[in-house]
Amino acid sequence: MPATAILDIDGTLVDTNYQHALAWYRAFRQHDIVLPIYSIHRHVGMGGDQIVPALAGEEIERELGEAIRSAEKALFLSMIEEVECFEGASQLLRTLKERGHSLVLASSARQKEVDHYLELLDARGLADAWTTSADVESTKPKPDLVLAAMEKVKADQAVMVGDSTWDAIAAKKAGVPSIGILTGGFSERDLQGAGACCVFESVNELKRHLDETPLAKD
Repeated sequence: MPATAILDIDGTLVDTNYQHALAWYRAFRQHDIVLPIYSIHRHVGMGGDQIVPALAGEEIERELGEAIRSAEKALFLSMIEEVECFEGASQLLRTLKERGHSLVLASSARQKEVDHYLELLDARGLADAWTTSADVESTKPKPDLVLAAMEKVKADQAVMVGDSTWDAIAAKKAGVPSIGILTGGFSERDLQGAGACCVFESVNELKRHLDETPLAKD
């Protein structure tokens, strides 16, 4: 059987990374913590349980972590109607399905956000499964999300497709090869340095070159 295709959603299939960066900036600022947005962007792709201590330290996590995450949730949801799919995202899913891959859409986002993205991508009839924040205790860069995605379809082999260094690191820790896409704002060098075996400019470029990736036909 072809390897299961695990596709990150945020930043890979839908264009959300900069909305998330701005939402985190505003959430921290509401608590009198001003961080440079470029630094926040470099951490987008981590889950909320990881990003607060990574950006502001363990003391802030203990004192304000839940409040900051709650603020970010509301701030991001106020922008979610601005989110669009990347060109070719739905077609990539259809192509992978036609080639015999099981599809798992991997996200540590809240259920409401994932539901919105599934509708945008018209993916409910294509994906074999998807994950949400409820499926994992620890998010990327820990491997839990990748392992949970594999468990959803009882996969022995999988390939991760993602846009951030955190996707590649999580996949590597799970023993899964990863493909990077530049849509999240991370560089080719960043993604390869984190473990991605190949990197593409866009979803459409990946679709054109699938046979040059670990998702190639056997």
